[in-house]
Amino acid sequence: MGCRARAAKAELLRVTVGSDADGHPAVVPDPEATAPGRGAHLHPTTECYELAVRRRAFARALRFAGKGPGLTSAPLAEHLGADI
Repeated sequence: MGCRARAAKAELLRVTVGSDADGHPAVVPDPEATAPGRGAHLHPTTECYELAVRRRAFARALRFAGKGPGLTSAPLAEHLGADI
């Protein structure tokens, strides 16, 4: 999703729409790939994450069109150890 490079599914991290600590919609990691709903995959690196943020790829890939504050990716950044 971020760098658009192909890789085996086992090498990628699945993300879904969930909620953050405040209950707002957020991109959350799903390492076991068991969460219900639409998911997207990206490399579990900060470089790929930052590319996805810069390209605004999360809302598009997860088909999120919710109202309110929008979709945050803070839980995913914390999981990857990226600087927000």
